[in-house]
Formats: sequence, structure tokens, C-alpha cells
Amino acid sequence: MQRMLFVSHRIPYPPDRGEKIRGWNLIRHLGRKYKLHYACLIDDPADWQHVQRLRPLCEEFAAYGIDKRWQKLRALLRLRPHRPLMLDYYHHAGLQRWVDATFARERIDIVYIYSTAMAPYVLHHQGPRRILDMQDIDSEKWTEYARQSRFPMRAVWAREGRTLLAYERMAAMACERTLFVSEPETRRFAELAPEARDRLDWLEQGVDLDRFSPEAALENPYSDAAPRLVFTGNMDYWPNADAAIFFAREVMPLLRARAPAPRFVVVGANPTPEVRALAAAPDVEVTGRVPDVRPYVAHAAVSVAPLRLARGIQNKVLEAMALGRPVVASTAAFEGVRATAGHDLLVGDDPAALARLIGEVLDGSHPDLGAAGRRAVERGYAWSGVLEKLDRLLEGDKRPQPARMESIA
Repeated sequence: MQRMLFVSHRIPYPPDRGEKIRGWNLIRHLGRKYKLHYACLIDDPADWQHVQRLRPLCEEFAAYGIDKRWQKLRALLRLRPHRPLMLDYYHHAGLQRWVDATFARERIDIVYIYSTAMAPYVLHHQGPRRILDMQDIDSEKWTEYARQSRFPMRAVWAREGRTLLAYERMAAMACERTLFVSEPETRRFAELAPEARDRLDWLEQGVDLDRFSPEAALENPYSDAAPRLVFTGNMDYWPNADAAIFFAREVMPLLRARAPAPRFVVVGANPTPEVRALAAAPDVEVTGRVPDVRPYVAHAAVSVAPLRLARGIQNKVLEAMALGRPVVASTAAFEGVRATAGHDLLVGDDPAALARLIGEVLDGSHPDLGAAGRRAVERGYAWSGVLEKLDRLLEGDKRPQPARMESIA
């Protein structure tokens, strides 16, 4: 068996958000096919209880804790021209020593870099094939944050977008192949980094079709029969928090005259103070972290994804479709999903359009929407198909030799 070194910026368990879902399925699969040397960072103390889930899957496993507040301060103190803050935010000296020692001790055949933030740990080591799983174009996210922010954060995020894009381009050229979660995301990066065009590919997200099944027996978590409009996601992630606030403040008032009146349920860990405050409205519920999001989606009348900023593929959309629930999503949340708007899910952006589409679902105008969504996910998002493509990418045709990585000091 070949030896693979895999580094990621976050432990992939529990698989309760997009990057963790992807990472967990990759680690489980690659651990069966390679002698896997895996290391990750842990930024949530609650995640330490899950390290034993990873050890049996790996030849060698290491985890290093980081404190979010200290890492932010550290990144600011180390600020240097042309260097993205993200590189220092995710830097850990212990993890770097582990990587260097592994290279010194083992003959590594493949390096799998899970997110651009982890590239500095490995790119100075020559020899192994390098795969960069960028997933999304993080620099675009920071650039969009800048557009929607005020000074001084507008300047901070704009700088991060510029410097990170430069680093992403260099990292892509230093790797044999760079992967994204969708074809549109891949095409966009090819526009931003045309020199790397022949090194790019996409590996889509998958869905556990058995776990997210309409047939699953899931207890109803709601206390009354009012129709629920559910939105899921980690609520300390700015695009999710923004979407929840937007929907509660601008869409729900348009639905309050309905009989029966629907209730908006925000399901996800770490809600910001602004998100928690939404629960002051009589028709909004904020749950915080829950053991399992599936019951909240499975017993909702509509799963909504009103994101105004989104990158890649939204797992919340795929999972709700897999559960057979009607989905009403924004254009940003729909982008990259291989499904038909108007048939498999409904798509709208402004408050009036979202309220109208939700009203149509509640009135029974789209009785087959949930079943159509399930069929769309079955056709294109089973993990078995995703992992088959990963095997072909790792074992098949090799891309151009990587360029030598320039240092951003």
C-alpha cells in the first residue's frame, strides 16, 4: 500500500458541516486504500472527545488544539506584506514538527492538502505527489465580505482577498492537481488563475442516502402543528447568520398573515448574539446545537436556504432534498447543485419571491417537489460515485509536474 500524508484544518468529526462531512468520508475511504498518516487542528474543545473516531482509520494520527482568539491575535501580530492572515491563523508549531518528522521517517507517496490553509505545512517538501483539495475559493469569500462591510473591516477583508488569491494561485501551481466542490467553482478559479487551468478538477459533495432518507424513523421535535420553515447550519458562520437574520426580518413578516401562520426555525451550533435575538419574535425559534438536524428538517414543511453569500455546494440543500422535503433556496445556495429549479426545488432571492414560493408550497401547489428533489440527489450525489471519481483522480492520469513553491515570508 502507498503511504499518504493528509493534513486538514479541522477535525472531520462530527460530520455536521460541509467541510467535515467531506473530510470524514474522505478519511474513511482513504484509510482503507492507503497507509494514512493524518493530522488535523482542533479549534473547538468539544471536539476532543471525537479523536478516538479517527485513530482506527489511520496508520498514524495526530491532533493539535488551537484557540480561536489567540490565533486571531497571533495572525495580526505576525502581519507582513503580501501574507494572508489565514496562514498564521492556522499555523501550529507542533503540527509543523509532526509533518517534518513524518517526512523524515516515512516514504510518503501522496500528500493530500485539505484546504489552502494547510499548504504551508507541506509544500516545502519535495518528492510526493501533491493534491490540494481547496473545496471553495476562500479568497472570493473575503472579497465579498469586503463589499458588504464598512471601514476598517472593508480594508482588512479586501486585503485578505487579494493576498489569499495570490497564495491560492501559487499553491495550485505547486500541486499536481487542485480540487473544488463543483464545476462552477472550478471554472471560476480557472478564470482567476488561468496558468493553473490544466491542473484543476472538481470532486463534488456526497450525501449518505441511507442516513438522509425519507423513510428514516425520526421523532418530531416540534411541540405544535404550526408549519415550520427550517434553516440549518453553523450560526457563527457569517453567511449563515446573515441569511437567518435576513429571512427573519424581511421574509417572515410577509408570511404572518397566513393561516396557519408558519414558524421559522434556525437550527445550528454557536448562534451569534444577533441570531439568538431573533427568537424574541413570536414566530422564530433558535435551537442552538442539536444532536441531530435530521428530525428538524424531516418534520418541517419547507427547508429554506436564503443565503446571500455562498461558495461551492450547500450540504444543507442536498440533505434536505435527500430527506424528501420541499426546498426553497436562493440563487447563491442553488449554484453548483445539479438539479432543475422549478422541478426539484424552488429558487428565489428577494423577500417577496421567497415568501411567494414558500406560500405555494404551503398551499400544496408543488406536491411532487420533495420526491423530485430526492430523485435528483439519488442520481448525482451518492458518496459511492464521488469516491469512485476520487480513486480515478489519485490512481489514474497524472497532471503536469508541480512548480516549485515560492515562499511567502
